[in-house]
Amino acid sequence: MGKDKNILLVGVGGQGTILASKLLSTAALSQGYDVKMSEIHGMAQRGGSVVTQVRLGTRINSPVIDQGEANMIVAFEQLEAYRWAHHLRKDGVLIVNSQKIIPLPVLIGAAVYPDNIIPRLRERIGRVVEADGLRLAAEAGHVRATNVVLMGICARFMDFPAEIWQDALKARIPEKLLQINRKAFVLGYDYAAAV
Repeated sequence: MGKDKNILLVGVGGQGTILASKLLSTAALSQGYDVKMSEIHGMAQRGGSVVTQVRLGTRINSPVIDQGEANMIVAFEQLEAYRWAHHLRKDGVLIVNSQKIIPLPVLIGAAVYPDNIIPRLRERIGRVVEADGLRLAAEAGHVRATNVVLMGICARFMDFPAEIWQDALKARIPEKLLQINRKAFVLGYDYAAAV
């Protein structure tokens, strides 16, 4: 078993961040890790910010990841990556979906969506993996599998055998959606190997 790992999953309601964190937790538990998970939901069920903190190791006492302590951030949307980047360790990995979801304050003109988010993140962070998760999920069979594409990318940075992730998918995904999600995971996993 490796060192303790702190993984932050950030997105917007409806993107599947909680399912993704459950896949990660299931995979980690099957490898004998102690796992703690915490969820923070925004104001709206769909459209509000959703943050999940997953900590795994030999013995984990708290699910809370302090600022500057995340080994990895998996961001399901660009602005959420920008908002939470300060939680990443200096040697951490930021996985960011290229999708933009315009929040309500921007829609009503009370705020502005920042320009050039990913280039700005690259200036501050040593390892940024950008992916068009929507395109890869569509290739797998449905855009709703974007979360699983991102978990495939995340899996490349974890020390779990690939089959463990497939078992986690089977445990967490309904049978009728399993094949699409298996394909989405593999597309993400293969994508991460090429970048």
